[in-house]
Amino acid sequence: MGRHRSLWVSLVPFGFVLFFSSAFIGVPSALGWSKEGHVMTCQIAQALLEPEASEAVNRLLPDYVKGNLSALCVWPDQIRHGYKYRWTSPLHFIDTPDNACSFQYSRDCHDSHGVEDMCVAGAVKNFTSQLMHYKEGTSDQQYNMTEALLFLSHFMGDIHQPMHVGFTTDEGGNTIELRWFRHKSNLHHVWDREIILTALADYYDKDLSLLLQDIQRNYTYGIWVDDISSWKHCNDISQCVNDWAKESIEIACKWGYEGAKSGTTLADYYFDSRMPFVMKRIAQGGIRLAMLLNKVFVASEEGFTYNNNNVCQWERRL
Repeated sequence: MGRHRSLWVSLVPFGFVLFFSSAFIGVPSALGWSKEGHVMTCQIAQALLEPEASEAVNRLLPDYVKGNLSALCVWPDQIRHGYKYRWTSPLHFIDTPDNACSFQYSRDCHDSHGVEDMCVAGAVKNFTSQLMHYKEGTSDQQYNMTEALLFLSHFMGDIHQPMHVGFTTDEGGNTIELRWFRHKSNLHHVWDREIILTALADYYDKDLSLLLQDIQRNYTYGIWVDDISSWKHCNDISQCVNDWAKESIEIACKWGYEGAKSGTTLADYYFDSRMPFVMKRIAQGGIRLAMLLNKVFVASEEGFTYNNNNVCQWERRL
């Protein structure tokens, strides 16, 4: 397409190893941020961890990933259809009323059977709450801290993917079949992966590390540097997940669904105008994940406001 590179810039518990070894075999992958999106989100977060939080994360990760959180950030997608973890499938997204372009926790955060808190906003709250118990030590530990870390890391990516907070009828764009340049796709997949892959091919010689470097430059000293403090502000986890979900549905309405009808072809204009939003959401997800992990793992008086309404009801049965 003759593009110029970086155009958008100018704009372990017991049994853990066993379930991992079996979970990766023969399990169909599911749509979230693509592997690339989740990897970058977790790499951004891990690079921003304070030493105490970094040590805790390394301690919780299985030895074979050698301290690399991003190596397992896709794991919740890979096990969501297996019998043991099938219950987690609704936690990857939020269905909102068609064309309402808004998110209300009490209205929207439930599964297809009406079970409350079963959505990605509820998942972020729940697994953050679980990790808050990490400092209590391992004696009589009621939660699997490693799983909680991996679920939180993944769901922080999902809640920032705009089409994961989409319309109910089209399943967040999954049933909107269209063409992405010359091949068949659907609107959800365009935001999950197509935009990222096109950016990698056109600007970065398919080198994910180069794309990640550009994202990091943008929030280190580039166009987003003045926004970082507001992105990291979070005192009440319930309010934070509400705000992040609202950001996603607003982007989905204004930039995701707009001009993307079934049967249409999305190409240069859609890609050029939407790519900056995809990259910014990956940055926000990573920066906010680091903020959560630093608050959870670093010994400090600063934490989250919690009350009984902050804790999802299904936490108690995990």
